[in-house]
Amino acid sequence: MNRFLQKDNFIHKLWNPKRAIALAIAVVMLPACTNNLEARDPEPPENNVTTEEVVDNTNQLIGKTVTVRSTPVEKITPSTFTIRDKQFFSSEPILVVNASGKPFVLPADSGTPIQATGPVRQFVVADIEREYNLDLDPKLYAEYENKPAIIAQSLAQAPKPGEITTDPRQYYGKRLAVTGEVENIRSANSFTLDEDKLFGGEDLLVLHPTPQAKVTEGEKVAVTGVLRPFVVAELERDYELTWDLDLRRKLEAEYSNKPVLVATEVYPSAIPQ
Repeated sequence: MNRFLQKDNFIHKLWNPKRAIALAIAVVMLPACTNNLEARDPEPPENNVTTEEVVDNTNQLIGKTVTVRSTPVEKITPSTFTIRDKQFFSSEPILVVNASGKPFVLPADSGTPIQATGPVRQFVVADIEREYNLDLDPKLYAEYENKPAIIAQSLAQAPKPGEITTDPRQYYGKRLAVTGEVENIRSANSFTLDEDKLFGGEDLLVLHPTPQAKVTEGEKVAVTGVLRPFVVAELERDYELTWDLDLRRKLEAEYSNKPVLVATEVYPSAIPQ
């Protein structure tokens, strides 16, 4: 009889209504908590910031990958230079170290901005030399020691669409980062970027051979890619295009031997136009 009573008491405790209710509430709330965490925690891999923000918010940005779009100030060596935002001439220039593994030539026009993407670091010349296999003369970097720097994994000139179409020859074959407003969608993989009326140039044709997402007219986007002359035979040879005959003829008639930006990436622009 005692064994039956003990068993009954055990079952009563196991199925205690209060515990059952608490457990049910916890099970219902757990997915909601998890979803809230997932919505709040992840951060984008790249943050569009100004050089002034890098200087002012160094502690928050250390170790994070950022993208800056700024004007070159001074070339120090072939692999290092300084940049500063045009609108903040009173701000302190910051150092950019080219760690992309590819040579980068600063724009001939000092007013042409460049786009640099990479982690923000506290610049310590010995550490940067060792980690990125660079040969840096400490004497040239005394004023930048322990100050914020961008260790660029990607670099590109960043002219405006109208600047490119006005004088494309200086940009042919170069990797560019161009922001602008989508104006005329010609097909699933081609559209134009609106030129800046101040420059008097024409719209810039963009060809995105492998588009990941659709763009919409009026959307402000950033496009990275290589500029080349629009020659239909060469483009069809190098990329798998899906133009029908009518579109092919129209594009060839309108853009033959004009510049086309062959895009590797197209994404929403966080930079105001």
